[in-house]
Amino acid sequence: MLGDFLKAEKIYLACGYTDMRKSIDGLAAIVQQNFRLDPFSNSLFLFCGHRCDRIKALYWEGDGFVLLYKRLENGRFQWPRSRAEVRCLTDQELRWLLEGLSIDQPKAVRRISPSSVL
Repeated sequence: MLGDFLKAEKIYLACGYTDMRKSIDGLAAIVQQNFRLDPFSNSLFLFCGHRCDRIKALYWEGDGFVLLYKRLENGRFQWPRSRAEVRCLTDQELRWLLEGLSIDQPKAVRRISPSSVL
C-alpha cells in the first residue's frame, strides 16, 4: 500500500546533483550502477537536483516502485553537495532534511556504542 515507505530499513541520500527529469527506471539505474545498491531492497532512496527546492524518493513496495516528489514553495533543502556518492541517513537526519535543516547538526548529541565508553 502507498505509504509503506515509512517502514524502509535504510534511507540513502544521493549526494551531489541528480537530473530531476529521470523517472523510476533512471533513478533505479543510478542506484544499481553508480552506488552498487539494490533498488529492490527495503530502502528509501533520495535524490535532489541543482535548484535544491525539490526532491524525489524511490521505494520498492514489493509489487512495484513508488516515486515520491516534493517541491518546496519557499526555501531550499540543505542537500550535501560535496561528493557524488550515497550516504546512509538515520530517521532523525531525514526529519532534519525535510524540515530544511542540515543533516549534519554540530550540536546534536551523537549516539555512542557501549564498547567505546569502557
